[in-house]
Amino acid sequence: MADVKDKAEEQASAKAAGAVATAVAGDAGEQKAEGAAEGAKAARQARAPKGRVVPFGVAHIRATFNNTMISITDSKGGVVAWSSAGRAAFKGSRKSTAFAASVVAQEAARQAVARGMQEVEVRVQGPGAGRESAIRALQSAGLSITMIKDVTPMPHNGCRARKRRRV
Repeated sequence: MADVKDKAEEQASAKAAGAVATAVAGDAGEQKAEGAAEGAKAARQARAPKGRVVPFGVAHIRATFNNTMISITDSKGGVVAWSSAGRAAFKGSRKSTAFAASVVAQEAARQAVARGMQEVEVRVQGPGAGRESAIRALQSAGLSITMIKDVTPMPHNGCRARKRRRV
């Protein structure tokens, strides 16, 4: 009874991996099912990344005092590649360094170049330490930069300030 359950489980896993399950008894059948599952997994990893080829895009760099986030989009605004200092395994105060920003920019640029991107227009926002180093890293990763624009929001004396604190 246990042998029947084991064979049924093997057949189900072989079908899920895309392999044709054969009802061969013994060790040879088990090795064939395992080999087919490994072959299907390797085929999935070897495939090219999905999505269209985007030759031109916009790199949005957001450099805050605590983090640096980079998203590379196509001309319509759809995100092609993104990365942040937290995603690149930086924790705490190390997320706000210029080195973290350069690592993040290289990672995002690598993803974009893999999807066929060649030129980017850079829009930088925020007062953080990683502004310039992120731009340099994008350029060193193989992307040609056509324009750099600072899009940090600046108030034109808009909202009324809070009342003065009395101590």
